[in-house]
Amino acid sequence: MKVAITATGNTLESTIDQRFGRCAYFVVYDTESKAMEFIPNPNKDTEEGAGPASVQLIASRNIIKIVSGEFGMKIKPLLDSLKIQMIVLKEPEKKIKDIIEMLNH
Repeated sequence: MKVAITATGNTLESTIDQRFGRCAYFVVYDTESKAMEFIPNPNKDTEEGAGPASVQLIASRNIIKIVSGEFGMKIKPLLDSLKIQMIVLKEPEKKIKDIIEMLNH
């Protein structure tokens, strides 16, 4: 199962990014193969439409869950229609490695 995590940087020591559409990076983690990829978010500086554009990026990679600090109002119906689960994690100091550890259990 592929999971996307919003991240402030491109290392396992980075913390979860509280913003979905404008996060700095998406970490794509495969819980079966344990493969991991850090993707710079091309939408983080766009004036508008960052959320829906980020949803398209996520959907194109067959991701079924997203972990982020929060999601915008326009995002929930989009993700629901794509059957992508949102996991809200209100712990801004949580490191990516800890979230991956959590997903493995």
